[in-house]
Parts: sequence; C-alpha cells; structure tokens
Amino acid sequence: MARDAGPGREEPRRALQRGPQAGGGLIAADEHRRLRLEDIEDLRAYERGRQEFRARVIDLKRRRRLSVGPIVTVVFENRDTIRFQIQEMARIEKMTSDAQIQAELDVYNPLIPGPGELSATLFVELTDEASLREWLGKLVGVERALQLRLGGDAMGNGGPEVVPATPEEAHAEQLTREDATSSVHYVRFLLGPEQIERFARGPVTLAVDHPAYRHRTELPDEVRDELVSDLRP
Repeated sequence: MARDAGPGREEPRRALQRGPQAGGGLIAADEHRRLRLEDIEDLRAYERGRQEFRARVIDLKRRRRLSVGPIVTVVFENRDTIRFQIQEMARIEKMTSDAQIQAELDVYNPLIPGPGELSATLFVELTDEASLREWLGKLVGVERALQLRLGGDAMGNGGPEVVPATPEEAHAEQLTREDATSSVHYVRFLLGPEQIERFARGPVTLAVDHPAYRHRTELPDEVRDELVSDLRP
C-alpha cells in the first residue's frame, strides 16, 4: 500500500507506472520548473546533504499538507517535493546511471505544477486492512470529488466558486476498479487569472464532496500563501 508518510516520517513512494503511459492525462511541467539530470545529486553527494535537505522538505510539506476529514490527506507538490521523491528513490534503489535517473524524471516531472496549476497527491490514510478494504470500496470516484472553493460561503451554498480536481487519467484507469479505488490519487487544479487572484485573497476551502465522504477544511493563510507561489509565474 502506497501512502504518504506523515510529518517527520517522509518516505518515498513508488507511485506511477514507468514508461510512456506515466504522464498520460497530466500536463508536462513548465520548462523552467522541470527537473533535469544535473538537478539530481549522485548518491554520495546526496548523502552528505540529505539530513538538511530532508528537514527542509519536511517543513515545506507541513505548509503543503492538509487533512480533509479523518482519513483523507492532500499534499500539494512542487519542484522541491518531487526532487526529494526522486532523490530518495535513487538512494533506496541505488540508482547510479543517467538512464535510471532519467526514467524517474520522466515519471515524476509531470507532477510539478506549471503556472496556473496546483498539483496534488490525495491519500486515503488507513493502516488497518479491514478498514482500508471497506473505505476503498466506498470511495470509488473520490479523485473527482476533490474541489477547491474560492471565496464566499465554504458550505457551497451559492457563494464560493468551485474548481474541481482533474485526475491523472492513466493512473486512475490503472488502479481504480468499479468496485474499489486506490489509496493514492494524483490530481491537478487549473485556475485562470481571475481565479488565481481570488485564491490569493481567500478564503479558500479544500473539500471532498463524495456521497460516502463529505468533509472540508479551510486553507490556513500560511498554506494559501505557499500555494500562490505555484500559481503565479
């Protein structure tokens, strides 16, 4: 089961298929944000600075992680969180060749948001096997039920503008069956210029509006300010 490590226990996760299918349904990262081979340190160099970099990413993810109800967590990805993922995968799997690293870059670069985008990983966080089976059966389609609510009434009673999540289709088709969903989903929010300014002003609510799971949480100012940097060029 792939799941995000909580604060202080960040661990890499094998998330997407390798190969041409990996980026299906996602927009490629903006050229100046995407990671290249020269951005990934070799194993010895990374080990020397790993403790400091890991601490920085843990702090960064604290400002990018939100709980939506009791069992759903959403982490908003950026260039640093994805670089950490690649560095940790290379470390664990002892990758030493450019070809191996490039394969990881091809898989994970599409998760880096471009201007006007937020890229997020949704986790169903359950460790009990029976509960996991129960909820994964109930939450089919949860990746399409995630939404941002911009301004107005966070309850959705005519006030806020709703921006729905766009799932990464190749991953959804691979792991979601008719009778069960996956514990990990990759989604993207696309915002226009006026929506970005409304997001920056706040309030902004992250909600799951699913028949089996309706929860919401307002983004703290610290989180909203952090994400504005993703949305703007």
